[in-house]
Amino acid sequence: MSENNKKQLEQQLWNIANTLRGKMDADEFRDYILGFIFYKYLSEKMELYANKILTEDGLTYHDIDETTEEGQEYLEAIKEEAVHSLGYFLKPSELFSEMAKKGNSDNKEEGASNFILDELTQVLKHIEQSTMGTESEDDFNKLFEDLDLTSTKLGRTEAAKNELIAKVLGHLDKIDFKLEETEADVLGDAYEYLIGQFASGAGKKAGEFYTPQEVSKVLAKLVTTGKTKLKSVYDPTCGSGSLLLRVAKEVQEVSKFYGQELNRTTYNLARMNMILHDVHFQKFDIRQDDTLEHPQHLGQEFEAIVANPPFSAQWSANPLHMSDDRFSQYGKLAPGSKADFAFVQHMVHHLAENGTMALVLPHGALFRGGAEGHIRQYLIEDRNYLDAVIGLPANIFYGTSIPTCILVLKKCREQADNILFINASQHYGKEKTQNYLRVEDIEKIISTYRERYPENKYSYVAPLSEVKENGYNLNIPRYVDTFAEEEATDLQEIANSLFELEEEMQQTDSIIAGFCEELGITKPF
Repeated sequence: MSENNKKQLEQQLWNIANTLRGKMDADEFRDYILGFIFYKYLSEKMELYANKILTEDGLTYHDIDETTEEGQEYLEAIKEEAVHSLGYFLKPSELFSEMAKKGNSDNKEEGASNFILDELTQVLKHIEQSTMGTESEDDFNKLFEDLDLTSTKLGRTEAAKNELIAKVLGHLDKIDFKLEETEADVLGDAYEYLIGQFASGAGKKAGEFYTPQEVSKVLAKLVTTGKTKLKSVYDPTCGSGSLLLRVAKEVQEVSKFYGQELNRTTYNLARMNMILHDVHFQKFDIRQDDTLEHPQHLGQEFEAIVANPPFSAQWSANPLHMSDDRFSQYGKLAPGSKADFAFVQHMVHHLAENGTMALVLPHGALFRGGAEGHIRQYLIEDRNYLDAVIGLPANIFYGTSIPTCILVLKKCREQADNILFINASQHYGKEKTQNYLRVEDIEKIISTYRERYPENKYSYVAPLSEVKENGYNLNIPRYVDTFAEEEATDLQEIANSLFELEEEMQQTDSIIAGFCEELGITKPF
């Protein structure tokens, strides 16, 4: 698909999303529009799959009569294969196109109705029920729970709610997602675009589910350096799953995706996002719970780990965690008021010997003392895991303007006697009130990391001895000179300018005095 057509699709979807704007908050109508796009995707995937099975019989899925015995036999056979291959099942009458057609029907025959809310609710439940007792049950369980079709925010009356939902389905039904074009991830890209649009309008809440695409690219390129395939990639605070999917775009293949997310709604979004990007249900394992308090992937190691944890979040810092293998060897826990290094410890524990991890932290994590200083020292002096520190521009994350950084850690480092420091804080573009990393900014960060070369006022390769001398304080200005000299002031040039200005003012005064004399009025000076 051309870039033009892609942009057109994104705009179409955003316009449809705006039919719900004004009815509810951005994060609420996000759940409806993304949920319906997902339902349409599942329907079209189901129809394509069923049509392929029925080719030999010269039938299409819509040809099957669900009221006959023969039709039921067809459906049972198709269901068995679909649940195994796709992970779910939909009958022809339950497809998105049928619901959209019924909701927008002008049929005025006796008994005909375009009321679809109850039937639509049942269809969404049936999708989940079709997976019960199968391998895909966990991946589809309660996926549509945020689509509350009884909400008064959709309208005061049932008729008003029905009219709005039918209108949204009707608009979506006119869009061709081109799922048969296997090489073009049109819908996946459009879904990512919408998630980003909702994030930009959701303020502080955006940080719960979305990492700006440019930052995702940097993290993904860092952890895939030197790799063409990955056995596994893990995100302990996976949000909508966009960061995991971004990693997959940097390599030929990712065998399996792993993630954990605390927020239930965002967890549902992550699972939808995986399926929409055609990641088979057997290739991802996304869990819902508190990563630090109730980790769901203990005992597993991952080749690539990426994360954008909530900045300086509170956590229990319960002394019982000192017997937890993730934290016990450090001798101290991250403070309860700032969980930043608790996430670092958790990720290091899950990192494979040949793996790389990269995570975003607030800039203060580089130099705060106490337990955090102790953990930093242990990671560098005792383990020598820290590979690079990258300073990012301020105001590039939705909902916060604080400066941030990226830490890159590896258990088996190629350059074991130094740490690379990059100051990318002054390299960015600006759009309205938000800063962002441009293509050239991303390329400069990645090439500098991969080549590990020093550059005046941008990067520095610090010997471990120097880091030790600095008390394991990683504040970037200690290593990269950020001082910008002001241009020398030419005092004679300024004096000349003032003299010329004085002459111009005298000439102007003379002209004004002449006008005043002609008019017979007093001069204003």
